[in-house]
Amino acid sequence: MTINILPNNLCIRQLPKVLDRDRFSKSLTGLQEACYEIFDSETNKIWGFVSINNIKRGPGLGGIRIAPNITLNEVNRLAYVMTLKNSASCLPYGGGKAGLIVNDPAFYNDRNLKNKLIEKFSKILFTLKSYIPAADMGTDEYDIQMIYEHHSKKLQQTIHNRGGVGRPFDSGGIPIDDWELTAHGLFAAAQTMENQMDNFKIKGSKIIIQGFGNVGCPIAMKLNQKGAIIVGVSDINCALWNPQGLDIRELIRIRNLPAGLKNYSKTVNKIFENKNLDWLLEAPCDILIPAARPDAITAKNVDRIDCRIILEGANSPTSKPIEYYLKHRRNILSLTDFIVNAGGVIGCAVEQKLMQDKDYASKVKIKNTRIYTENLILNTISTNVIEIFSRIRKDDVFRDAATELALERLQTKESWL
Repeated sequence: MTINILPNNLCIRQLPKVLDRDRFSKSLTGLQEACYEIFDSETNKIWGFVSINNIKRGPGLGGIRIAPNITLNEVNRLAYVMTLKNSASCLPYGGGKAGLIVNDPAFYNDRNLKNKLIEKFSKILFTLKSYIPAADMGTDEYDIQMIYEHHSKKLQQTIHNRGGVGRPFDSGGIPIDDWELTAHGLFAAAQTMENQMDNFKIKGSKIIIQGFGNVGCPIAMKLNQKGAIIVGVSDINCALWNPQGLDIRELIRIRNLPAGLKNYSKTVNKIFENKNLDWLLEAPCDILIPAARPDAITAKNVDRIDCRIILEGANSPTSKPIEYYLKHRRNILSLTDFIVNAGGVIGCAVEQKLMQDKDYASKVKIKNTRIYTENLILNTISTNVIEIFSRIRKDDVFRDAATELALERLQTKESWL
């Protein structure tokens, strides 16, 4: 079984850069620094991609995702989003992303198989000095620790700046998922909206979350504690909807059980499965939080979205044309991914600086590392949301002003750490 699931000899080759020199319009993908294909030299099977979008502010920092059917276009898009995210948050990093394609379901239930794949991929990553890997969908802090330890052995140094970042706290890292940092940033954005949007309060708002995982679960908890009502959630197994509210404690209890949310035993009005999972996105609510894969909201379902605010927990869950349509035809505000879900990468940047700057480390530890990091996320995201609202022109969407802000900061070395 192992032979069939894992690559035999993982290798890397550089692909042509994504450039638009010969086109009449200039695309922002022309910023791309480098792109690589990961393949098995014995079978020539493609196993994934690494995209380093921009290194103007520093090495490309971004997560490794492991999932079925990952494409080069997806990884390139996500790397560009990381450039904007790191720049907008005034972090000393560019943007990068990696994706490994694993289609066999057996892989996802076998930690030993995953460890072997991470071990093989670590050797590839070590050759890429301009990319700092972090965790993303399908990877966690223990995978990142494996990569860090591999690099330590190669460098013969226990402390280095090559990554991975987002490691366990006991190993000197900042555990992004355990500390719920991405959700902390989303919550900061939602709180800020109470002062930016007429007649909006978190208390009493109805919430739908696509993807009840390491981002979706904690943001549900935070909003619920503030008085919001969680009316819909989904994972890869099913989607649940009850307009009167779901039992958040029960959802948390069952989310990591086999079959996940299918174990929910309380009252629901509708359950969606298989190809109908995304129907949950169309249920009425106040805040819709896509926190799973890209392209959750497209031309296929945009006319049926029924909410006031879209809080983009995932990377690239919508697109600029879709957000224009949502605002001007549906009066729905979409808060851009690279602004509101930056909590995780801010935590990664803090971890890196803690290792490299003893004075900074002393200052942070006096304040308490977790409290310092959470406050930095709160201040960064709140400040950015307010700044972007001040920039939005009549026909603009939030993404227009957010991109303008990020590209301005890309030209500077300003750091908020």
